[in-house]
Amino acid sequence: MKILVLNAGSSSQKSCLYELNDVLPDRPLQPLWEAQIDWTHQQGIAELKVKTAKGDRLEEEFTSDSRKAAISRMLETLWRGKTQIINDLKEIDIVGHRVVHGGQDYQQSTLISPDVKEAIARLSLFAPVHNPANLEGIEALEKILPNVPQVAVFDTAFHAQLPPAAFVYPGPYEWLENGIRRYGFHGISHQYCARRAAQLLNRDLTDLRLISCHLGNGCSLAAIRGGVSVDTTMGFTPVEGLMMGSRSGSIDPGIIIHLLRRSDLTSEKLDNILNRNSGLKGISGVSSDMRQIGDAIAQGNERAQLALDIYIHRLRAGIGAMLASLGGLDALIFTAGVGENSPVVRGAACEAFGFIGLKLDGEKNQHSPVDEDIATVDSAARVLVIHTQEDWEIARECWKLYSHL
Repeated sequence: MKILVLNAGSSSQKSCLYELNDVLPDRPLQPLWEAQIDWTHQQGIAELKVKTAKGDRLEEEFTSDSRKAAISRMLETLWRGKTQIINDLKEIDIVGHRVVHGGQDYQQSTLISPDVKEAIARLSLFAPVHNPANLEGIEALEKILPNVPQVAVFDTAFHAQLPPAAFVYPGPYEWLENGIRRYGFHGISHQYCARRAAQLLNRDLTDLRLISCHLGNGCSLAAIRGGVSVDTTMGFTPVEGLMMGSRSGSIDPGIIIHLLRRSDLTSEKLDNILNRNSGLKGISGVSSDMRQIGDAIAQGNERAQLALDIYIHRLRAGIGAMLASLGGLDALIFTAGVGENSPVVRGAACEAFGFIGLKLDGEKNQHSPVDEDIATVDSAARVLVIHTQEDWEIARECWKLYSHL
């Protein structure tokens, strides 16, 4: 079975092709083909990078004002040119899409139908950056592969079993009736990391209490008990929770009221401030990238140091909140760009939890660990660095659905 995965961002498009047999493997397979389109560097120019499991590579730039046209060009490299790995697109059996927001109605991966597409479009109100891009990818594939089933794998689905105390906001009850509630995000990553943690620990997932720290440009924590998300930091939108690369995370809502009363701010300007010019970027004035923050700190930049200090303070507070929701901890997981690559962040986060017996092995922490336990032997809880593989998790969901068609 050949499974095509599309993972659309606001300014990028990732895709890969997996081949699975009748038995779903425990460990991620290497994709036969991987491609990425990036629109961030030049207006109207798409940068395409493709690589195959055999080692063939392609890099090119082309004019693109249409995501659908760009996806078509990307998929051509599957069956034409030096990165060809299939003879015909008809060899693809099923297509899986990451869809950021599934709302209250879609609490598991779902075969795409006109009703599902309508819901994804409607939920763009809650995820205006991502859901429209997800929908464009779906519609592009409908034209290219009209008879191939497509699956929506929702980022919110993993958090569908949050208890009401965790997902209801303490505003007027009418908010809840109008769909204003905590949804949580990064669910595909948290789900993958929870299962991978159980494998690494040689434990049954249903017996584990885990805190998953997805720390990338966007950041969220999930408290996972028995494989189920029982608490998380992102909420109605991906702005809530931890300090992030360019997002503020949680702030006093009174600040928004104060600014609206005393300035000419519009909702669009506020959105730009909170999503694109806050967080590490807003405080440091340097960058949203933790690596550049580190470089600036090394050069004595005090604002960069302040940005890191706030980031760590809020990360520790978030982990503490998740710990309280779980009532104990078997393993703390670090994943995504910062989580996987910043020993400084991991070390500072863990240092605060020595009082519960959490102990980090400093040497292991420094050595770019991948899918590894970096806690000391006598630590009261394990500390895992896991390379998140959202595309593989999407492929697994497709395999499970396809097996029941």
